[in-house]
Amino acid sequence: MGKINVGFVGCGNISGIYFKNLIQVFNNQVKVFACGDLFKEKQDKAIEEYGIENIMTFEEMLKSDDIHMILNITQPAFHYDITKRALEAGKHVYLEKPLSLSFEEGRELVELSQKKGLLLGGAPDTFMGAGIQTCKKLIDDGYIGDIVGATAFMMSKGHESWHPDPEFYYKPGGGPMFDMGPYYITALLNLIGEVEWVVGMNTTGFEKRTITSQPKYMQVIDVETPTHISGLLKFSSGATASIITTFDCKKSDLPLIEIYGTKGSIKVPDPNTFGGPVFLATSDGSGYKEVPLTHIYAENSRGIGLADLVSCLTTKDKPKAGAQQILHVLEIMDAIFTSDEKKQYYKMTTKYEKPAQMSRDLVKGQV
Repeated sequence: MGKINVGFVGCGNISGIYFKNLIQVFNNQVKVFACGDLFKEKQDKAIEEYGIENIMTFEEMLKSDDIHMILNITQPAFHYDITKRALEAGKHVYLEKPLSLSFEEGRELVELSQKKGLLLGGAPDTFMGAGIQTCKKLIDDGYIGDIVGATAFMMSKGHESWHPDPEFYYKPGGGPMFDMGPYYITALLNLIGEVEWVVGMNTTGFEKRTITSQPKYMQVIDVETPTHISGLLKFSSGATASIITTFDCKKSDLPLIEIYGTKGSIKVPDPNTFGGPVFLATSDGSGYKEVPLTHIYAENSRGIGLADLVSCLTTKDKPKAGAQQILHVLEIMDAIFTSDEKKQYYKMTTKYEKPAQMSRDLVKGQV
């Protein structure tokens, strides 16, 4: 199979790194054929900066035989509708996180992709980078023994001080868990495995937020979703993890992610990045020491998950950032809210199988 033509739906903040990497790095698998955005100035900027040949509306992409895959990088509230329509039109889909705003919608999309024989995958793909792949190798090679537990902390004061359009972070489908949780949960899944039970407790620090970034300086946001989310995860292996994501923290010195085993511990790098540093502590008592990265893609390589999805059309391998992963992540996040609302444990219904390590023999552009 030759290159797959991709249509970008959305040309907002995150689109730049996708344009850059799909055009310059993963261009053996992918051709960026067209882009479109509801805001003309955004698509015009993309066309000028990245030399995109075709401007197409989403409806035009759906009807075009030249478009094989849709890259859905719209705001989360639109993920379900755009992905569903793309699948119904016979297009493969890769989308930004989260898969949808609810588990039921996400499951519907996965079932639709399976029924239509189409590939569905999505962000984050940062776990395919050198940092988390190095941690994965340390675990696979037995450096920390059997995993007992983990902690994950995304501590933030929120996005209204820097983001040009921060309102959606405080609406249903936003908040710190649906915004940043996918990075942390995806990292935990890749390092530990399938989650079996979930418990959640949530609260909100502020009912209103004042934007201090431009161009919406001093506009007030009504907060409509919890902004401090606490979860407990029980993995099928028996390990447990505590996760907190918050937009209500002015300062914190908590680690991002730590994995604890019977022989040692690992400090995992920021799961919103592809690189390191990675630190390992063993039972010799000498403390944490930095470990050299064992894999490539330490730089921002967003789009590698889409490239891997495309390669699976030929290899028939299971995509690393495929439907089973993004649905398991979505169910975990949804479960944290369901557990809090019902005041009970939540038993997971989806299954998850950890993907194998990335090859250490890859050269840039390969997946």
